[in-house]
Amino acid sequence: MIQRIQSVFLLLLALAMISVAFLPIWSKTDPTSGQTLTMTAWQLTGTGVTSMATYAIGALALASAAVALFEIFQFRNRFNQLKLGALNLLLISATLGASFYYSSVGEQMLNVKIPGDFEAGFYLPTLALLLNLLANRFIRSDEKLVRSMDRLR
Repeated sequence: MIQRIQSVFLLLLALAMISVAFLPIWSKTDPTSGQTLTMTAWQLTGTGVTSMATYAIGALALASAAVALFEIFQFRNRFNQLKLGALNLLLISATLGASFYYSSVGEQMLNVKIPGDFEAGFYLPTLALLLNLLANRFIRSDEKLVRSMDRLR
């Protein structure tokens, strides 16, 4: 059961969320003053501004990756896998929410008129949400198949 398609989706989800911890999430450059801000999963830093810790993003992303890896090995209990998938949905959504929050804080730190740019680390949780939904769909279809076989016995 470990070679099922949902295991591949969950592994890709874990890789995407681990990548969030190491890729830049948001950046902003003020052309008039030359100041730049960059947000990663661990801190919001810039030239000429005080740094701010953003540990919540990194912790949520790594927790989501850990839940996905644990979920892969729960293949004997599909109902438990579905519960872990729901938990992972909440963790990924919280990661996106924290990214939005800290990017809005960063917007206020520099010239407010110029918007910042979202980087690759911001879009990976959205991909992870899609992978989580696909994995849950295939887990549910496996559960339906097993229940239909039980009815035939």
